[in-house]
Amino acid sequence: MKILVVQESDWIKRNPHQQHHLMERLTLRGHQVKVIDYPIDWKEEKGRYNRRNVVDGYYKIHPESRVQVISPTILKIPYFSYPSMLFYHRREVKRQIKEFEPDVIIGFGIINTYLASRTAKKEKIPFIYYWIDVLHMLIPENGFQALGEYLERATIKNSTQVIAINYKLEDFVKALGAKNTKVIGAGIDLGKFDPNIKSSNIRQEYGINNEDTVLFFMGHLYNFAGLKEIALELAKGHNPNLKLLIVGDGDAYQELQDIIKENNLSSKVILTGLKSYNEIPELVAASDICILPAYPDEKIMQDIVPIKIYEYMAMCKPVITTKLPGIMMEFGDDNGICYVDKPSDVIFKSYEIDIIAEGRKARKFVEKNDWSKITNEFEKTLQDLQK
Repeated sequence: MKILVVQESDWIKRNPHQQHHLMERLTLRGHQVKVIDYPIDWKEEKGRYNRRNVVDGYYKIHPESRVQVISPTILKIPYFSYPSMLFYHRREVKRQIKEFEPDVIIGFGIINTYLASRTAKKEKIPFIYYWIDVLHMLIPENGFQALGEYLERATIKNSTQVIAINYKLEDFVKALGAKNTKVIGAGIDLGKFDPNIKSSNIRQEYGINNEDTVLFFMGHLYNFAGLKEIALELAKGHNPNLKLLIVGDGDAYQELQDIIKENNLSSKVILTGLKSYNEIPELVAASDICILPAYPDEKIMQDIVPIKIYEYMAMCKPVITTKLPGIMMEFGDDNGICYVDKPSDVIFKSYEIDIIAEGRKARKFVEKNDWSKITNEFEKTLQDLQK
């Protein structure tokens, strides 16, 4: 089967998400995959534009997999990037339909996904709109968010199938008008995220002693992530053996550095910066409790379940999270997830939980999410669209 994917994130530079795992595994099964992506971090790059670029045989997770990544030309000028995207991505979608002749098109974005859905409908090609996030809420220019939602609704109307990564997100897309919906949950590489992985070198590298309890967070450091609040709570002199290990970069990085310096927290709050996907399992293994302390009223966080939650749980790590609706609906109670009202409450909750018992519950809950099962389900969905 020939599969064309469109998304509005950088396929190569960003850490792997649902689509990377699925598409690479599908190529291992003999399917051909091409991806049209977008340099979402272009503001951090030099120059006024990027020329069209094609990378053949790319893989992020599985060395034997082969995905072609196409980055159309884009103007890197504020507010002009969107019109240029309309022009160049429309042209690229039409080019790939003509040359590649895809059997199905899958969209993970807004603008290029809308363009692809219109063209797919016109050319009578099955189109899947795959939701792993509420994308219009992530548009940095607030004035464009309403337009983003309008395009999402239009794309849903053009779609043959709408897939959501969790049930709360499915409810959200139904409210936007989706009818032919399906939930295909996040997958886990249970071999890679193995609770038996040793992490003595990581703990030694960052000055973590055997008696220390380590809270772990990885991902983009949004200002609403709740990490600053936890760092400030640690500065109050709670348990001297409680440490916070943060892997990632983002908006709050500099402010976290300032908090660490101003409060002499260098031995208690550890910022590693960005790490490769292959390094993550050992870093998780070095922790005792994983956390997602995002502001519970943050709109972006209401309907999503980050894939990293499943990875934490696969490694027998209990998770402390604020009361986020998507996560509460997905995992419920007594499955290795502990809920708190606000970020600073994470500290006190960490004293109360039975780390080993809750970790075992977490692993048991996610064992059904092995990537091979998720890929089987997704592949069958694609095949059913061909009938």
